[in-house]
Amino acid sequence: MQPAGADRLEGPMAEALDAAAAGLYARHMARAKEWFPHQLVPWDRGRAFDPATAEEAPVDLPAGAASALWVGLLTEDNLPAYYGVISAVFPYESVMGEWTRRWAAEEHRHSIVIRDWITVTRSLDLVALERARMRQVTTGFQPGGRGLSVYDGIVYLTLQELATRIAHWNTGDLLDASGQAVLRRVAADENLHHLFYRDLTAAALAADPSAVVEAIDRQVCGFEMPGAGIGDFARHAGAIAAIGVYDFKVHYEQVVAPVLGTHWRIEELTGLSAAAEAARDHLLAHVARLRRVAGRIGAQAPPQQAR
Repeated sequence: MQPAGADRLEGPMAEALDAAAAGLYARHMARAKEWFPHQLVPWDRGRAFDPATAEEAPVDLPAGAASALWVGLLTEDNLPAYYGVISAVFPYESVMGEWTRRWAAEEHRHSIVIRDWITVTRSLDLVALERARMRQVTTGFQPGGRGLSVYDGIVYLTLQELATRIAHWNTGDLLDASGQAVLRRVAADENLHHLFYRDLTAAALAADPSAVVEAIDRQVCGFEMPGAGIGDFARHAGAIAAIGVYDFKVHYEQVVAPVLGTHWRIEELTGLSAAAEAARDHLLAHVARLRRVAGRIGAQAPPQQAR
């Protein structure tokens, strides 16, 4: 996801990225499963709301689960902002333009099914939730500064999609069987999106390693989930971390370490420019700090946090 006005690739680099995207898009379509939000929602648990009376308090959820649902849904709700930013970077007729529209269609299902499940089960305060949605979508989301590269965008999306998949999956573990089924289905989509961006970044690394390494340094060291703009986010994030849905330990062990080490093999890259070498040194120092923090969290956390 790029800020508006981000640089577009041109020439051989753009052609290489588009060729890689074509293969990855075809792979995605072969793996993606058709599914229908309405089939996952337990409609028999629903009943009408009376606008003339005060709504009852939401049902009790395990500690932290309400915050995880709140942040997860509001993040999915902000799709118009994400689509607007991404679609401004890639030509409409390009493979990436078509992929972006497909990605948006799949992402929209996530907010539909999660919201329907929450509404039917009355798991959150729906009046407060709608007010928060209006605020969140009106505010939008603009990661980083202006003028970042297309590479910054695909690196950021690689990390964000994986982090979102993990958060949804772990949130599902805190819900009943129907809620778990909803979030398992959403997480499966997010995983396919992650694989697309992860492998597109790998192709970019092969074609233009120095520029991509600099983008990886910027995005890993400045990473911020799109939900960070949600009102009272710090409190929600604390509750989400406390219950082990997503914290520094999860971020390091399940996102940063496998993506940078196992898949992109950052330390093994050769032929980098002086600026890229410096960026890699900065990146690896940051990763080492994350590793130390994750280790401390693992040593101190109660069992449900350290899973």
